[in-house]
Amino acid sequence: MSTHSTRAESAHPALSETAHPAPSETANPALSETANPGPAETAHGQQPGQDPVPQLIALLDALDAMPVARRLRGRTYDLLEAGPGSRIVDAGCGAGRAVGELAERGAQVTGVDLDPQMLHVARERCPKGDFREGDLAELPFADATLDGYRADKVLHTLADPAQAVSEARRVLVPGGRAVLVGQDWDTLVIDAADPALTRTIVQARADLTTSPRAARAHRALLLDAGFTEIGVEVHTAAFTEGSALPLLTGVASAAHEAGAITAYEAEIWLADQRRRAAADRFFVAIPMFLAVGTKP
Repeated sequence: MSTHSTRAESAHPALSETAHPAPSETANPALSETANPGPAETAHGQQPGQDPVPQLIALLDALDAMPVARRLRGRTYDLLEAGPGSRIVDAGCGAGRAVGELAERGAQVTGVDLDPQMLHVARERCPKGDFREGDLAELPFADATLDGYRADKVLHTLADPAQAVSEARRVLVPGGRAVLVGQDWDTLVIDAADPALTRTIVQARADLTTSPRAARAHRALLLDAGFTEIGVEVHTAAFTEGSALPLLTGVASAAHEAGAITAYEAEIWLADQRRRAAADRFFVAIPMFLAVGTKP
């Protein structure tokens, strides 16, 4: 797998450097989804009555361990200028990886998540971390008390991402920064023999997401909330090996379960992808959209 970062806008001084392609990477075979799913998304591939949280944590762990994900997290920390004394909230912290990494930089960081099971795992993994159960639309902080706000792969799970971004502005001090990262669920690039069927599958998967196009709206969300010095980046992960086939299996299965395609269409489509992988003709690209803004 390889990744390339491009700039759509460089108004923020921290975004002025030139982007370079990253070295070639190997996709993680354990990866079967690409971002933190919302409530409507966790059911796919689950048996009736099965708790989705352990599987979700395993998927996120697999994603977060990939070199492209590590670099992207580091980029968010740099944009927040995370360091000794900086006060940061990781909104939708999940199992707490970013909280631990930010704390290693000396930041005073709090992880907020609505899921008590996620928070239980986070506290086990980072016993010294500050984790709080809370709604991203109503953060447990007073006005103008934080230097940084980070929301990574979470806004697409919210019915009202704009409310969460407005809440970010409320808790930040003047000069504080908000960094938003996420995948646009309509923007999954797959080389396939049947483009029309591929579009149907990708759209059906996107339609299962609460706010599938939140990532493309990051800039607008920040502007509408009153942020300035907006900067935008796109970090694209390109998969060229068959180890990424589980990702497409999950997408096709979701489209079938949603009634968008038949089981036969799913199998034919996946058979094409398996042939491509065997012939070294496999290609999938997933852009991740990052935006940063400053509270005036």
